[in-house]
Amino acid sequence: MNALFRRQMIDYVEYHRDPRNGLMHVCGIILLFTGAVLPLSLWHFDALGFRISLGAILALPVLFYWLLLDAALGAGILAFAVLLLATAMMIADHVHGAALWALFAGLVILGFVSQTVGHKVFERNNPSLLDHPAHLFLGPMFVMAKLYMVFGLRPSVADLIAPNWSQDQGASNRLQGDQHSHP
Repeated sequence: MNALFRRQMIDYVEYHRDPRNGLMHVCGIILLFTGAVLPLSLWHFDALGFRISLGAILALPVLFYWLLLDAALGAGILAFAVLLLATAMMIADHVHGAALWALFAGLVILGFVSQTVGHKVFERNNPSLLDHPAHLFLGPMFVMAKLYMVFGLRPSVADLIAPNWSQDQGASNRLQGDQHSHP
């Protein structure tokens, strides 16, 4: 885990303490990502026997950024991104015209609403994106870190995003090279 990611995540965590808000973010991020790449899935080409969408090409820089911030979390996001990109391409193959654009708008709106409700109802604060636009790129890392924490992977990430979380609640020291460090 690099120092930049560590500093960014410490700041991000301050806006995301309530687990219900975390759940709203999981839903919101999935909806937003799928919605954003859906119309971009209309344009695709074949490369090495695979159909590659414009959405996949445009997602590469942020996927690379996440891998640089933290290789393990970035790899998890990459795996989910591949699934969501494939889902968007399947939808684009079967839904056309106004229905596709309505689905795009619905997914994006529901994604934003989910996250806004998480902040307003559960956290009782404004989305961190309003104060820190760079937090737009931290949401998926936070969600993936929470998922890793639930499965007992990466104890140092658990210490970072939930400092009061004890190893008795499921953290594991199975991954070598993952050192416990406190902010």
